[in-house]
Amino acid sequence: MTSKILFTLAAAGFALAATHATAGDVNGTWLRDTGLSKVKFAPCGGGALCGTLAWIKPDADTKGKVGQKVFYDMKPDGADAWKGSAFNPEDGNTYTGKMSLSGGTLTTQGCAMGGMICKSTTWTRSN
Repeated sequence: MTSKILFTLAAAGFALAATHATAGDVNGTWLRDTGLSKVKFAPCGGGALCGTLAWIKPDADTKGKVGQKVFYDMKPDGADAWKGSAFNPEDGNTYTGKMSLSGGTLTTQGCAMGGMICKSTTWTRSN
């Protein structure tokens, strides 16, 4: 192979690696579809992500508190998907948690009874 072909292949490889590194990035702050709260996702050790309530609309009727963790140990589970635990401050229960990223939308899901009963919420990136 000529050096020009090797350079082109190497450049293409770096471009693909850079694209893959940012494809499933959920780090940052997300606004809930109701507009009543925001969650900030960040690494929390062991290759996992955790989500903490970052903001709650002042007049929202909720039992959640800013700074409270609501997603725990969310670890990669396929392309743009994570699995861990989800805490619901409204009922005080922890559920099997899943989340998936599609474009600019993050969908989180809490499930009980082995995944037979699930509730989903969608989020969009926020400042």
